[in-house]
Amino acid sequence: MAGIKGDRAPRRRVDARSTIERITAAGRTVLGAGEASLEQIAAEAGVGIATLYRHFPNREAIVRAVLHDILETDLLPLIDRAAEDPHPRQSLQDIATRLLDLITEEKGLVTFASNFSDVAVDAIQRFSESLHPLLLRAQQQGEVRDDLTAEDIPRFLVMAVAGLAIPGTSPSMRARFIALLFDSLNPANATPLPPLEPGEGDLRTAVGNIAHT
Repeated sequence: MAGIKGDRAPRRRVDARSTIERITAAGRTVLGAGEASLEQIAAEAGVGIATLYRHFPNREAIVRAVLHDILETDLLPLIDRAAEDPHPRQSLQDIATRLLDLITEEKGLVTFASNFSDVAVDAIQRFSESLHPLLLRAQQQGEVRDDLTAEDIPRFLVMAVAGLAIPGTSPSMRARFIALLFDSLNPANATPLPPLEPGEGDLRTAVGNIAHT
């Protein structure tokens, strides 16, 4: 009997992983079409609503999985290709623009979760380490101010997401304001950044306050 149990446990893990992947893919499909419900996502994935809830207990969990998939499959290759780009600041700007395009293309993603900004902060912070070498090269080449830290980049991107990843915002408008935002990274005549006070480093609180004003 012990051998049977040993055979079943890995199979259960594989089945669970397959179900999670199907639900995540269904989430991208359904949210990409606009307004959505958990029932629609379950139907698209070919699972019952109880199975969906077992793996994704709320809307935020679905959005987190979809965002992770977007970043992993669509944005990370762009970051990897930028490693050899001779103009790292422009690469950072292109990555930010592509991130906004990807999130906006999923028409129902921003409105599906009640606290999208919180979920976006968590998702983008996971990928911040991949951006560190690009930031360092941009600073070494004098393209980005020296007092910007690697921890500032995901916060900077989430500010852009919160303000510009809104249904109905055109690509040209997003590109226009991304250019304005990235001008603030220019080291020429930049005002030194003031230090953060204790307790001020949590962007989720700041973004949440903006969202509710």
